[in-house]
Amino acid sequence: MGERWRRCGRLARGIARVGVVLLSTAVLLATGYAWTVYRNLKTDIARTEALPAPTVPRSPDEPFTALIVGLDSRTDALGRPLPPELLAQLRAGEDEGQFHTDTIILLHVPAGPRARAVAVSIPRDSFVQIAYGHGKHKINSAYGRGLKAAEETLAAQGVTGADLERRARDAGRRTLLATVQDLVGVRIDHFAEINLAGFVEITEAIGGVPVCLNAPMRERRSGIDLPAGRQLVTGADALAFVRQRRGLEDGDLDRITRQQAFLAGVINTALSSGTLSDPQRVDRLVGAVERYVVLDRGWDLDRLLVQVRRMSGGDVSFRTIPTGTPALDTPVDGIAVAVDPPAVRAFVRSVVGGYPIGTPEPVSSPGPTAPPPITARGVPCVD
Repeated sequence: MGERWRRCGRLARGIARVGVVLLSTAVLLATGYAWTVYRNLKTDIARTEALPAPTVPRSPDEPFTALIVGLDSRTDALGRPLPPELLAQLRAGEDEGQFHTDTIILLHVPAGPRARAVAVSIPRDSFVQIAYGHGKHKINSAYGRGLKAAEETLAAQGVTGADLERRARDAGRRTLLATVQDLVGVRIDHFAEINLAGFVEITEAIGGVPVCLNAPMRERRSGIDLPAGRQLVTGADALAFVRQRRGLEDGDLDRITRQQAFLAGVINTALSSGTLSDPQRVDRLVGAVERYVVLDRGWDLDRLLVQVRRMSGGDVSFRTIPTGTPALDTPVDGIAVAVDPPAVRAFVRSVVGGYPIGTPEPVSSPGPTAPPPITARGVPCVD
């Protein structure tokens, strides 16, 4: 038994190095659980049809690009409402029924023994063309717009209940995937989704995440009330740390910096404390993943295990797409973040690689600029 857990602990440390996916997909792998439990998870985790499964099995040596989203939803992975007491703990406010994706991250894991993973954040308020004829809006509304349109169509066809919920949610995911893919110009191979409750449970399961604030922060809407300096956050406090945008000078852009700093803290915790070799914490992680994480059916977990074990923690870097003004006055959505799609595509292709879609487009000059990267080599202090 002891040797089995030592082997699983070594596996966990290797997998944990992917960092950004600890909030969604790789957290289920980073548990370091016995292979028998891992095999059960492959059938128990919720799946989506939003991306077609590949017709030909891919080699573990192939690179891949995944879209990781954090959903502002009050349901679990199967669409069941969260209990009121849990919602109160989340301090998430009223449910506006819009299925906003408050976190949108493109994760690219290259091939080879010296793989250097990169995670690219897309501001939720980016003003872009939404796929399938939904017009130009903030990108975080793509999921909800696709879901609502499909819901109306399916209901008119007589579809009801859980089938209506499942098919409408998949339509929302497809709309978001197509919107992001059009924006970044790179093929997306995989999809993972986690909601508010899953985020809270995962941070509690790993025993908290170290973060650092340049100044004390208190803001009612997000529920954040934290002192300055380095500290450990978990549960609802961790959620407030990554969700706050009101009271920050650059709003959504500052929130992205928070999220990236938080992910760097996740990596430090996973690699330095032996957290992911603890059987009790592993059990909590497994439960959270089964309840709150959704993966596409083509996600090959065996392949991801092989790929991620080759990576080193310091080789994960966090980037943000280039943006213009964060105070763009739009005719339909209020204030949004301006983006130049050709500049975004050029940037993403330069840092992610992946499989380009279409032909390169000219980039306007001087054009928007992207902020410097955050790496997983420490816990950076942020506003």
